[in-house]
Amino acid sequence: MEHIRLPKVENVRLLDRVSPRRSRVGTLYLTATHSIFVESEAGGRSETWVLHSLVCSVDKQAAGASGYPLLIRCKNFQILHFSIPREQDCHDIHLSLQRLSQPERYEELYCFSYKPNIDEEERRREWAFVDLKADYSRMGLPNSLWKLSLVNQHYKVSDTYPAELFVPESATSPVLVGSSKFRSRGRFPALSYYSKENHAAICRSSQPLSGFSARCLEDEQMLEAILRSNPHSDFMYVVDTRPKLNAIANRAAGKGYENEDNYSNIKFQFMGIENIHVMRNSQQKMLEVCELRSPSMSDFLEGLESSGWLKHIKAVLDTGVFIAKAVAEGVSVLVHCSDGWDRTAQVCSVACVLLDPYYRTLKGLMVLIEKDWVSFGHKFTQRCNHLVGDPKEVSPIIDQFLECVWQLMEQYPCAFEYNEKLLITIHNHIYSCQFGNFIGNNQRERGELEVNGKTHSLWSYLWTSRAEFINPLYRQNHSQSQGLLRPSTAPYCFKFWRGLYNRFDRGMHPRQSVEDYLRVIREETQQLEEQLDSHKQKIVALEQEQGWSGTCKTATFDQSPAAWALGKDLTLANTPQDYTGGFFTSSPRTPKAPESPLILTSQDSNQTADSNLSNGSDQESGIADLSCRSPLSEESTRDLDSDEAAYSAA
Repeated sequence: MEHIRLPKVENVRLLDRVSPRRSRVGTLYLTATHSIFVESEAGGRSETWVLHSLVCSVDKQAAGASGYPLLIRCKNFQILHFSIPREQDCHDIHLSLQRLSQPERYEELYCFSYKPNIDEEERRREWAFVDLKADYSRMGLPNSLWKLSLVNQHYKVSDTYPAELFVPESATSPVLVGSSKFRSRGRFPALSYYSKENHAAICRSSQPLSGFSARCLEDEQMLEAILRSNPHSDFMYVVDTRPKLNAIANRAAGKGYENEDNYSNIKFQFMGIENIHVMRNSQQKMLEVCELRSPSMSDFLEGLESSGWLKHIKAVLDTGVFIAKAVAEGVSVLVHCSDGWDRTAQVCSVACVLLDPYYRTLKGLMVLIEKDWVSFGHKFTQRCNHLVGDPKEVSPIIDQFLECVWQLMEQYPCAFEYNEKLLITIHNHIYSCQFGNFIGNNQRERGELEVNGKTHSLWSYLWTSRAEFINPLYRQNHSQSQGLLRPSTAPYCFKFWRGLYNRFDRGMHPRQSVEDYLRVIREETQQLEEQLDSHKQKIVALEQEQGWSGTCKTATFDQSPAAWALGKDLTLANTPQDYTGGFFTSSPRTPKAPESPLILTSQDSNQTADSNLSNGSDQESGIADLSCRSPLSEESTRDLDSDEAAYSAA
């Protein structure tokens, strides 16, 4: 609270970017964790909450006619444009938000003050929900070809790797340690994914410290061990995700890439994914296009193209497709970039989504992110700007992975159990710091921060609300849901993800996706089915209570022409409103002649048009058949008919 210079400002105007006439007036409150705008409405209380850890930048702009503007940009692409009446108030709010949105210590992050009402036992269950050992066991590990190594148990070999890693059975500890000394940041080759069907594997590492001519016997033995762990292939791919020029430039700094002359039976492949700085600038240009107030079609498309954003998404997806295809054909792959925690994480996880239907399920995606991103040391704190630091270390690497998954979902709408909303929610919480999963740069740091004991897990939280994230088009036995996905990466297949980048623009685009619309229809259909079941139960109860079910078919009515007698084969009866005394009694009153014939003889019933039936009844549906129907009110009858019609249409 000591960083809040002014906790409350009244008569603040929240401007609408698309339509200034929609501006709202209210009071702006500052708390330790949130900024809250409360709109002044006669009819009720409308609030807009902004988590300070989501704030990316706060900018003061030139004074206008309505006050002093303050522009707040958020990491989840929300933009808030306030106009504050007094200059001093605007200055105080600006300074307060700048400090509150730029924590200097981990303890200031929201996850360490977020206290949901659960006990310690429940917290332990939260963190145990995603079990990476269970995922490796699902792959069939350990086995005679791969073993669990504890060589990095105390993070002495590599401080950015997990404590437990799967390595080839034939790789000894001296080979692992020797290989780590020849790899940047000690990140030696380790298993990411194993195909038990054909024994092919995806391994990951950092670049070798080869320079122009250096070599390492242990590192060569390590790659040979990976090759021998796949008895069905006599070679393996080494995929360098960087552009070749970048890799060559790194050789001058004593790093570089593998020399095919020094490694037996490898095929080397450059893939051309740009570095973190190019990706950061590309996203910034793309977001500038998104912020244009009223762009023409040509301005928007030209701006999107010049940003290069979709080109970079295509490069990541192309590499994932290459790796997945190799593994599907029975060839193992070693993947690296520079340090092995950015581009390597992207393409390994994309390849896993393409290869394994499990990672296209709700829990499977959680496991994948925990395995290839959290466990293997993606630098979330630096890349997502959780703490004040070097702005050059910030880059939307995880954003690109989530977008690759979304692009695949657009091509294969029946293959994914989860929907777009899950991806957006995960993206939001990666940056919100509400949960401890994405705090720190590696497993060692999270252990030192005692994240598991002091914060809460996102995955358990999402799982409790999983009904919101289910794709209504998903079919587990559908052909799309089985085996390898082979997406097209032609340029025309890539779309702009407006659901992520423009979702806060009120009135600019329709916000409801097809999947959301189908989910709503499914929920409404379920409600109608429940209402129908309820009506049926009431009908049965009333029949039993009145004791008329067995007598209504044999009841004899007045045979006068005006009274529409049917004899013993009664199939249809009057609508309930023609009876004032409820159901039939021992001496039913003589009903009045209806305006249109409602009771028909059995031989004539099939020849009578539906238009002769009142209340919108449908003969074929049986709704007008009162031989097994309760005497509902006219309103209830209409509701039942409309429910049935809606259900049939759905």
